[in-house]
Amino acid sequence: MPEAGAAAATRTSPRARVAVLEDDEALREDILVPGLAANGYDVEGFGHASDLYRRLLATAFDVAVIDVGLPDEDGLSVARHLRAGSPLGIVMLTGRSRPAERLRALDDGADAWLAKPVEVEVVAATIGSLLRRMRLPAVARAPVPAPAPASASRWRLAAQGWRLAAPSGRDVVLNRAERGVLECLFAANGEPVPREQLIAALGESRYEFDPHRLDMLVHRLRRKVVENTGQTLPLRSVRGRGYVLVGCERSPAD
Repeated sequence: MPEAGAAAATRTSPRARVAVLEDDEALREDILVPGLAANGYDVEGFGHASDLYRRLLATAFDVAVIDVGLPDEDGLSVARHLRAGSPLGIVMLTGRSRPAERLRALDDGADAWLAKPVEVEVVAATIGSLLRRMRLPAVARAPVPAPAPASASRWRLAAQGWRLAAPSGRDVVLNRAERGVLECLFAANGEPVPREQLIAALGESRYEFDPHRLDMLVHRLRRKVVENTGQTLPLRSVRGRGYVLVGCERSPAD
């Protein structure tokens, strides 16, 4: 029932943005992308994980539909990295149906799991259900600003590194990847930190890690900080080296 699927998508999120990461070009371009568009979504298709990572530097998606088997990276790894750097919903597609693999995907951050072959209306309905669940806490997403201490004039890491406090007194709750990168940058005391060192702070091998993921994480962190604090984090790129954080300190209480 495509009409019902379209209506559900429209009610849930008019023109919600969906990324489809699927290396089967016929399935991606002839079925999933046009089918999801017909159900009311703004859809872009990608054949490689690296293409999606680059696109995420310029735009944000509400949901990513990810094939497990990809030519350049395992889909479960993609899901894990997207979950570490973004609150977007994740739907996994796979031709395999091993229970252990499904559990691993859910543990790594996937919100739903669909086995191929699957009708595009089922994918659309799954996305609609996920968007409705994601929007329930949306009104409480931004933290309530705390009064600014009189002595606060610098960015600080607090709560054992899980919160980034702005000079204004507002703070940002960090996820694991953001915390790892910021811990490394704060420890450098205003000195540039090489990209390889930041990648290692994420627990990744610099030989296997796509550098675009680090850029994506930094891009999203900057935007998240502005949205939550109204201030720009002084996190700057150092050409040919890495990143540097200026004017920051760890809270003495931590």
